[in-house]
Amino acid sequence: MNIIEVRNVFYRYNEKDQAVNDVSFEIKKGDFVCLLGHNGSGKSTLAKLLVGLLKANSGSIDIDGIRLDESTVDELRKKIGIVFQNPDNQFVGVTVKDDIAFGLENRLVEHEEMLKRIDHYSKLVSMDQFMDYNPEDLSGGEKQRVAIAGILACNPEVIIFDEATSMLDPKGKREIKQLIKDIHEQNKVTVISITHDIEEVVGSDYVYVLNKGEIAMFGKP
Repeated sequence: MNIIEVRNVFYRYNEKDQAVNDVSFEIKKGDFVCLLGHNGSGKSTLAKLLVGLLKANSGSIDIDGIRLDESTVDELRKKIGIVFQNPDNQFVGVTVKDDIAFGLENRLVEHEEMLKRIDHYSKLVSMDQFMDYNPEDLSGGEKQRVAIAGILACNPEVIIFDEATSMLDPKGKREIKQLIKDIHEQNKVTVISITHDIEEVVGSDYVYVLNKGEIAMFGKP
């Protein structure tokens, strides 16, 4: 069963630049998919289209059988989450605990259930000892763990990692890559990883290569 179906999607930022050019693809539920391509190839634009941060000029995006449009975007954002390259861009809370709770508060999750999820997912990403820390005092890898916990707590069916390890040191990269792998295997979450990391690509189920806003290659790694 396909969790994502993209059909003939176009998007341009201005009159000159066609960022996504007639892109079509599908992703099966539970797969680990890598998106590759040089900087400016359209990878991050495509990710923002999938989560409804940008609106396609034309074409269609279906998530779990529901067409993404203005009437469904809020509903579909409960099904798909994104972890950005720079975790500082995602922090809104004064403490780690506040930050993990943010998405749950927006979804009006009951207080007791919220506390259970915060406890569970902070432990899952090994950040339960940092709950009262200010996010600014964390390392890059620790910040990404908190960002991932905040997404996981909302129980999405799909998580997009937009070059989530690119700003980390080698130790942080290894830790986050292993965490992403564990999340995929243990939680049965569909993972879309925008990456330049060849090890991550080799371990994926399927690969799409973007070039100048188009899919240049696709297939098994």
